Amino acid sequence: MTTGAPTPSSAARPPRSRLRTFLPLGIAVWLVLEIWLLTLVAGASSGLTVFLLLLAGFVLGAVVIKRAGRRAFQNLSQAVQQGTAPASGGGSGLVMLGGLLLMIPGLISDALGLLLLIPPVQKALARYAERVVERKLGKVTPGTLGDAFQQARMHRPDGKVVQGEVIRDEPGSEAPQGPRPPLTR
Repeated sequence: MTTGAPTPSSAARPPRSRLRTFLPLGIAVWLVLEIWLLTLVAGASSGLTVFLLLLAGFVLGAVVIKRAGRRAFQNLSQAVQQGTAPASGGGSGLVMLGGLLLMIPGLISDALGLLLLIPPVQKALARYAERVVERKLGKVTPGTLGDAFQQARMHRPDGKVVQGEVIRDEPGSEAPQGPRPPLTR
């Protein structure tokens, strides 16, 4: 069925990002390295040693995630009881990521997970991530995803976009409330 609309050409398609291009390749290389390293260690010692290493990593990762989650929940509930914002520090997200990497079978992921459990490494990664986020938010231009936090948009059924601003009247304020303008289509 044709609608009369021209089919988009391949030139109209936006270019693929580097991340989308190289992420599958990176994951494949990582998996091959993990398997190669596991076979190397199994050849040097035994299969039972490799199994025990993987099991210990899984159990340690589960314990780390459980403790970090409990600590984050306690911080959140304490902040709610006091009526304040939760503390931004603590690095429970990086600790949970370290625990998750420990739970993933493989020696490279275990080494990265253990590295994330070291407090100076956590602080350095948190500072780096904060700088990256600040730099990305500084480049917010109209029409991008970052601009979505700054604009309210209403999509009408006919596909038109109506930009607007939400203004809330405080109850009990003495602002005059005259007749509202009619809604037009």
